[in-house]
Amino acid sequence: MVLEKLSLVNFRNYESLELDLGHSVNCFYGLNGSGKSNILESIHYLCMTKGYFSATDQQNIRHGSSMFIINGKFSNKNGGQDTVSCSLKSGQKKRLLLNNKEYPKLSDHIGRYPVVMVAPADHILISGGSDIRRRLMDNIICQTDPVYLADLLKYNQSLLQRNALLKRIATTGFVDRDSLNIWNQRLNELGTAVFEKRKQFIDRLKPLFLKHYTGVCQGSEEPDLTHISTLYDHELLESLNSSLNKDLDLKYTTKGIHKDDLGIMLNGHPVKKFASQGQQKSVTIALKLAQFSYLYSNGNRKPIIMLDDIFDKLDRKRVLSLLDLISGDEFGQVFITDTSESMLDSLFASSTFTYRMFDVNKGIAAERKNEVPA
Repeated sequence: MVLEKLSLVNFRNYESLELDLGHSVNCFYGLNGSGKSNILESIHYLCMTKGYFSATDQQNIRHGSSMFIINGKFSNKNGGQDTVSCSLKSGQKKRLLLNNKEYPKLSDHIGRYPVVMVAPADHILISGGSDIRRRLMDNIICQTDPVYLADLLKYNQSLLQRNALLKRIATTGFVDRDSLNIWNQRLNELGTAVFEKRKQFIDRLKPLFLKHYTGVCQGSEEPDLTHISTLYDHELLESLNSSLNKDLDLKYTTKGIHKDDLGIMLNGHPVKKFASQGQQKSVTIALKLAQFSYLYSNGNRKPIIMLDDIFDKLDRKRVLSLLDLISGDEFGQVFITDTSESMLDSLFASSTFTYRMFDVNKGIAAERKNEVPA
């Protein structure tokens, strides 16, 4: 699976853009704010129906315009091409089309073109709250399991309904036991299914994470991943019933898989509290590379991997280890952004693969192809 062509209309800072992309490594260099990350953001839309960096879709419409359009042509396993189009008009719903046929639900597209993004802001996976790490788990599993995605969406909808009921009870004083039982049963059914798949997922992700952490940092630390959930101790239905008084006081549901977390450890201690900055960076990158390996092993197609402006955040040893990994046979199409053309060339000087360079500052037309003989 390769993204061969990309075109943008009124997306972020691009009025119009057309790119012919290489099958191996594609590098975009230019000053900060020139639009390098915007290209990666558009690719993420084609794969995941949404951006990676922006909070809302509307923010991606170019200033002064009323809509954006992103088009991509992917090679498929049959030797042909698939065309994916994502568009948004101000005040309207986002549309996603595959080969000119619109999806009835955006979620139906998730997993067709797996993708992994590595960016400086990923440090929040360590420093942020459980919702960030939970989102990472869901992002990975959803790309390989449409049933999981459907159950998760239904769980979140049921959670909203139960929370609305708790607020209504707090306002009226009438405890609607029948409605509570309905939503408790629904959350228990869906939440238990999600819990079991998260548990299986961590069991399979952990060895991949250990392998990539060793590959990136080549250190002696002992990393570990754990799935943190109250469902290991009590069935969800039991927890929902026992926490009812607390839920009524707080007006929201305090127990459930929406409180799960991903525990990340080094040498038996939480990375968030005890790891150095360098160790935290290695952990973050190893997690993303493990994500790649998991998606590949479960979908039989190599995900696109995108590295956004990360090289100046890593020491040279980690950079070279990372490049050595992504240039191996395991990886497929790679997109890299950086501010320095010469730095990228120096990193690839001894590489044995073909990589393509795009100068963002001069308008993407100033493109050249660098051939490094094997």
